[in-house]
Amino acid sequence: MLSKPIIASIFLSASLLLTAFTFKDESKNILDNISYYSLSEPAKKQVECLAENIYFEAAHEPHEGKLAVAMVTMNRVSTGNYASDICGVVKQKTGHTCQFSWWCDTTFTSKRLTIKQTSLYNEIRDLAVYVVMNYENIKDVTYGATYYHADYVNPGWPLPKTTKIGRHIFYKKKSDYFYKKEFKI
Repeated sequence: MLSKPIIASIFLSASLLLTAFTFKDESKNILDNISYYSLSEPAKKQVECLAENIYFEAAHEPHEGKLAVAMVTMNRVSTGNYASDICGVVKQKTGHTCQFSWWCDTTFTSKRLTIKQTSLYNEIRDLAVYVVMNYENIKDVTYGATYYHADYVNPGWPLPKTTKIGRHIFYKKKSDYFYKKEFKI
């Protein structure tokens, strides 16, 4: 006989699959209420990487700015031109340069454990869960961007600008075309 947790897990998985195939527009996302604690351990790891990236890149930006950082991270996964999962994208280096500068800065990485006890981080982690579970249905506020930088620096990138949100300017590399797809974790 199957235990109650196993039955509940099977029911939840079946419900999620049915939902994923039934609702395709943002206004009908049933996955809105998925909890971080209901995810598998590998899924939690991916969500944590996304949440840390949002936190260290845009913690004090408005909601749209946080969402934009999340979308750039997810867009990079979707192109196939970067790492194949969220953690890989967040930790990726080109030569000795980190794609997300906080990852190589011990000032930030030493704070990774202490931030997780804050309400701001918990809100950001909830956003990360939402983005991972609903990526294909979320309106991309960055218009497909795969790069960004703060507005107070000028890296001189020869990339087409897509938008500016909060303190970040977003860009899309011409070869980074993709179709938003369901993210599998």
